Amino acid sequence: MSTSSGEFARPAPFPAISKGLHAFEAALRRAGYTSVAGVDEAGRGACAGPLVVASCVLKPRSARALPGLDDSKRLTAQKREWLEPRIREQSLGWHVVVMPPAEVDAMGVHQANLEGMRRAVAGLAQPPDYVLMDGFDVPGMPSPAQRVVGGDRLVACIAAASVLAKVARDRIMVALDQSRSGYGFAAHKGYCTAAHMSALAQFGPCEHHRYSYAPVAAARR
Repeated sequence: MSTSSGEFARPAPFPAISKGLHAFEAALRRAGYTSVAGVDEAGRGACAGPLVVASCVLKPRSARALPGLDDSKRLTAQKREWLEPRIREQSLGWHVVVMPPAEVDAMGVHQANLEGMRRAVAGLAQPPDYVLMDGFDVPGMPSPAQRVVGGDRLVACIAAASVLAKVARDRIMVALDQSRSGYGFAAHKGYCTAAHMSALAQFGPCEHHRYSYAPVAAARR
């Protein structure tokens, strides 16, 4: 049931949820929410490249097909690449949204993140019964929704979304490196490493940088 503002009322927290990456979704299914979407982003802290947000609805019995599923940041690049096609195979639906640097600059990274999460859920072929977001409350979701702090380490569908977003973004950054090889995008993926800051000081920012970020603004000056 929705409220007068268009926001869905949040159900009371589920009491006893056993440990395990798939336990939260299982509890929601037992409560009648058969389609549970997880949402997460990649690239929030980078000063170059897009912000990428993904949503994912896993099949109810996907655990065995996704061994080692975890927060994408805790996985090697090889493991993420191995999991990514299997996540898609074990999904009832998934969607990836790319927010370019200019849009991140115009909206601010937090608002761009929230908007990306809304778009990622709206892009699913079928609206989910429930949405779990990593870390943030997101106004304007089309379904009942709840944030889970540290959700990419606790909830399978959020972890799956984090892998989809991270793999998609890494591929974008590798492709960008071919046109702007001097910045080393393929290596640092746009994050503020020493090598990236050195290249930024030497060449100045390019069209793939986020000009609202302090290191980029300083290099531009």
